[in-house]
Amino acid sequence: MSIYKATIDDAKLISSIISKANKDIANKFSLDINNCPKHPSFYTTQWVLSDMQRQEEYFLYKKDKEVVACVAFENPREEVGYLNRLSVIPSYRHKGIGEELVKYIFEYAKSKNIKRLSIGIIAEHQVLKQWYIKLGFKESNKKSFPHLPFEVLYMNIYF
Repeated sequence: MSIYKATIDDAKLISSIISKANKDIANKFSLDINNCPKHPSFYTTQWVLSDMQRQEEYFLYKKDKEVVACVAFENPREEVGYLNRLSVIPSYRHKGIGEELVKYIFEYAKSKNIKRLSIGIIAEHQVLKQWYIKLGFKESNKKSFPHLPFEVLYMNIYF
């Protein structure tokens, strides 16, 4: 197992992992290209490249010789970070990979003097919410967006 920082050459691989890992969530919440075109299940290489242009950093998780998961880190302002697009290919879930990636981002964020790390999830996704709570995140606020067919729940962890 290894976690390493992705490069621009990994953009296609990253978009594939994000898309595969989020298809079941799209199905669970009845999201499709028409009602939620920006959902991660529709992630493209161009979106990853755009993220990287904004200085968002991706990290890949390699198990044996296969890359099976990724996570993104964004530092939009001093002392604030975002954990984005945590994605584990479904056949590798429930093996601790997601937790390893989150803890990796915790350490990475601390090394960048981040005091608050934030995430946004589908508010109705109770299993995911409880998983993040177990890792130390606390619920913050909910927000509705006109372009999303669900509420977003923001969660934070403070270092």
